[in-house]
Amino acid sequence: MKINKKIVAALSAVIMAAMSLSAQNSGSPYSRFGYGLLNDNATSAQRQMGGVGYAMTGGRQVNVMNPASYARIDSLTFIFDLGVDLSIRKSREGSVRDKRTGGGLDYMTMMFPVSKYIGMSAGLVPVSTVSYSFGNQITNGRNSHEGSGGINQLYLGLGARLFKGFTIGTNVSYLFGNTLNDIYAYTSSGSTSLFEQSIEVRDWGLQFGAQYAYELDTRNKLSVGVSFTPGKTLLGHAQVIKYDVTANETPDTLSRMPLRDNFSMPSTFGAGVNYELDNRMMLEADVTYQPWSKAKFANMDDFSATKFNDRIKFALGFQYKHRQRGNFFQLISYRLGGFYNRDYMKVGDNSVREYGITCGLGLPTHSSKTVINLGFEYRHRQAHPDPLLKENYFNITFGVNFSQLWFEKRKIR
Repeated sequence: MKINKKIVAALSAVIMAAMSLSAQNSGSPYSRFGYGLLNDNATSAQRQMGGVGYAMTGGRQVNVMNPASYARIDSLTFIFDLGVDLSIRKSREGSVRDKRTGGGLDYMTMMFPVSKYIGMSAGLVPVSTVSYSFGNQITNGRNSHEGSGGINQLYLGLGARLFKGFTIGTNVSYLFGNTLNDIYAYTSSGSTSLFEQSIEVRDWGLQFGAQYAYELDTRNKLSVGVSFTPGKTLLGHAQVIKYDVTANETPDTLSRMPLRDNFSMPSTFGAGVNYELDNRMMLEADVTYQPWSKAKFANMDDFSATKFNDRIKFALGFQYKHRQRGNFFQLISYRLGGFYNRDYMKVGDNSVREYGITCGLGLPTHSSKTVINLGFEYRHRQAHPDPLLKENYFNITFGVNFSQLWFEKRKIR
């Protein structure tokens, strides 16, 4: 009964976080296109390794990238993983330079065993983020563009081991959130108008995964993993509203439409290969593909339809731990990674590309399996072939992976 109460309390914390999620990145004008900047369900430890995880089979951390991994949790362990980040963005467009900071709650996840061969996970992770602010001069005045919000997913997942080395899993997700794109028009006569496009998503989604781990010998293990998220038309509604800010008049709804058959997301295909040596060294390579060119994003009044590129991302990650048992310094996990991403958004005839390098430490705590993950990430983003706006990000990621023996049976003396 006490265990059940702890699980209910942890689930309640995740739901409360979902209701009040307010994390903000440091802002990017590129996030005004489509649904904003995409996330790949990576935890702080995975981000330190370039964002890999499709083939990661360790049961000591939550791996939302592949729900098949849930089945590998120890039968006595409960894991709660919380992540936050701090981001500094430096950008340059021609001779104009800008610097901004942001940060906040990144994700909240948990994982616990159901039986010897079945594990379960639940949590809150972001799907996309919108955050930007910039302005420019127009005829007889000026305008400014601002955006905020994003799409999140509250998920419940189950993983099961079918036979030695082979596991499958699925996540059922509730997608929710609003993206806001605002255009303020300031005329030389002193009047101000606001045109606001809002996209409100309320929908369900599925994700499927499979992993197979093969022990080459007593010290070496090779694992492969795949993940698939079916594409779907979204549910919810979108609208464009005009506000006469100066006159303070009743807002005028210029257009309103359902998301069904007008806005959609493509399928996501992910695959990875992982190699482990003696539970000390781990190397993984991943690839993610999304055919965004087939997705729908409707045209609405002053907000033009967005054209998309097919997205492809390559990631490589490495982890090293000197010993599984020992003093503090011997138990530190050292992580390094990198990635290249051709993003889904198009800016005119330009595609958007980004690359980055990551590193971090997994710091053990005294007399506990809990690990503090502290990482650093550098990423560069710009359009191609015309570079347009160049962005450099310096991110500090911080996560705490709480691991407790909640299911241990106590002996009666």
